[in-house]
Amino acid sequence: MDKRELICIGCPLGCPLVVTMEAGEVVSVEGNTCKRGDTYARKEVTNPTRIVTSTVMVEGGSDVTVAVKTQTDVPKAKIFECMKALKGVTVKAPVHIGDVIVANVADTGVDFVATSNVE
Repeated sequence: MDKRELICIGCPLGCPLVVTMEAGEVVSVEGNTCKRGDTYARKEVTNPTRIVTSTVMVEGGSDVTVAVKTQTDVPKAKIFECMKALKGVTVKAPVHIGDVIVANVADTGVDFVATSNVE
């Protein structure tokens, strides 16, 4: 049996977790004080994902950049590919929260969207 130690990020408590795995399957999760810890641990050891945040250039706007993020989490292995997709991207003002900046980034089915307004 394989054991992995994690710190839970599901809530502010930061519980130390021990995940026991056998043949690639989660057998048990110990150390969590809430259900979110169990859910986080199982996902993190079998299919880790992350929200990706960055900025892109804005042409003709009140600010020179706009903050962007993936609408939902993407596979951790695709993070660098997602960041590469933003390289050289420039959008024209105005930009509004929720505007799609890059659609289907890195073939994940997830869009990069603006998280702030630029007039």
